[in-house]
Amino acid sequence: MKLDFIASDKMFIDKTNMRYGKKLPDVSDIIATVRKRGVIQPLIVKPADADGRSGIVAGARRWTADALVRAEGIDHGPLPCAILEDGDDAAAIEASMIENLARLDPDEVTQWETFTRLVKEGREVADISETFGLPELMIRRVLALGNLMPRVRDLYRREEIDRATVRHLTMASKAQQRAWLALLDDPSAYVPTGHQLKAWLLGGQSISAAHALFDLDGYRGALVADLFGDDRYFADADAFWTAQNAAIEARREAYLEAGWSDVVIVPASERFDSWEYEKAAKRKGGRVYVDVRANGEVVFHEGYLPRAEARRIAHGDPIVAGEKPVRAEITSALGTYVDLHRHAAVRAAIVAHSGVALRLMVAHAIIGSPLWTVRPDPQSTRNDEVRESVEASLGEARFDEHRRAVLAVLNLSPDEPTVTGGNGDDHGLCQLFHRLLDLPDGVVLDIVAVAMGETLAVGSAAVDAVGNHLDIDMADWWQADACLFELVRDREIAFALLTEIGGGVVAKANEGEKAKTVKKIARDHLDGANGRAKVERWVPRWMRFPPAAYTTRGGVGSVEATRRAARVEPEPQVDRLAA
Repeated sequence: MKLDFIASDKMFIDKTNMRYGKKLPDVSDIIATVRKRGVIQPLIVKPADADGRSGIVAGARRWTADALVRAEGIDHGPLPCAILEDGDDAAAIEASMIENLARLDPDEVTQWETFTRLVKEGREVADISETFGLPELMIRRVLALGNLMPRVRDLYRREEIDRATVRHLTMASKAQQRAWLALLDDPSAYVPTGHQLKAWLLGGQSISAAHALFDLDGYRGALVADLFGDDRYFADADAFWTAQNAAIEARREAYLEAGWSDVVIVPASERFDSWEYEKAAKRKGGRVYVDVRANGEVVFHEGYLPRAEARRIAHGDPIVAGEKPVRAEITSALGTYVDLHRHAAVRAAIVAHSGVALRLMVAHAIIGSPLWTVRPDPQSTRNDEVRESVEASLGEARFDEHRRAVLAVLNLSPDEPTVTGGNGDDHGLCQLFHRLLDLPDGVVLDIVAVAMGETLAVGSAAVDAVGNHLDIDMADWWQADACLFELVRDREIAFALLTEIGGGVVAKANEGEKAKTVKKIARDHLDGANGRAKVERWVPRWMRFPPAAYTTRGGVGSVEATRRAARVEPEPQVDRLAA
């Protein structure tokens, strides 16, 4: 590669360029700089052809901005160019995409077109992943758009259908896509989208592969995957239930061989409501109830009896009329006597073994019990943009790394969405307790941190108490994005943010502008765009530790939470004897 200056009229957008064949690119963010200083960063071009013209591989936006500036009568002369070696189209495609990914992110369809061309040029997925510093899974997700018909991709590119709909359409056959497009073209027809589309594609019953009790490697039926490849579904519900019912029956036989008195299958048409049952150990006649859900999920409830039956047994009444009951070795009262004394002994002993107590507490927090109800915070929101912003944040990514590490240490499935939130069964709790006993204190404390993180309530005073104690600087974990400014609808707040970001002089100069313009100026300062001085590490007052408001109107949840979390100084001790 060599550097040279080439006249603007001696260049054109090459077919390897991501912007080849597209409409003129948006150059509003760079034209002010080009107008004042010209093109500074070299364009990447191919060697000149027989006509003496060089194809632009990367830099179409700079070339376009320079042309617009020339039309205004401003000529900065030939453009600086880095000239590629002759004949390597794959390298040219990579150069174009790397250049564009570093600036305006191309839409996913454009990424698919470019990645596909690289594959045709002989690049492997692993090579593309290494070149762009992107996970292989992400490359495969984008390449999965190739399952879509061209018209569907165009609809998505024009934002006429959303991401959830495209994700599910990647599971559809070409015939199903044509049928769906026919519905879209019929103004009187109902067009399924989003999650309704998934049910439509799978015949009304979408069963996740995660619910299978049987080995998927040996399953002969078809599985379909969505765009992201994270979720797979059974194409044939009947074939799934044939395999699932066989697995349920095998588990039932295993329970009976293990000594359980009975295993009751609760069909999908009925419900297993735990409040109608009482816990009963295996030795006390407890049964296993297999709760089969319509979505394919199966939950095994170990050690339960119907409440009425459990009470009859406690009173020594026969279970079935006319059947002579087997007299238990000890009475209910004697059993309670034994249980209470053993309980008292364990309670007294465990206070001298804090490490054992810690591990038992962690097991209860993760699995649950009749006396423990610990639930992970769902982090719920109805706003897709907010959800995507949080999911893409550094904090979520770091926490997810720790969560997956904990799942691995506890020998739990990496597909589990959370560490906490168990079903409260004794067997699972004791298994986890024994696993924790084998782990060193440092690892157990790491597990405690993840469990606490999952169960920390969003918007609670505890969040502020911990954040203030750890002196968290949100600038280390967050930076302003489009979602924040989209959510700011109040003109007074928009000016308060601009004053804080750009300074009072800038805010005063734009006090007559609309809120939308004010927010755009604030964003320009944060991005260092359109000639604005770049502002680093800005965080709005509401998000800081401790937080603050911009007005006296109230209604800022984080500020209220911090007041509730304020440290209360202890009252002075009074010497009662002296009094």
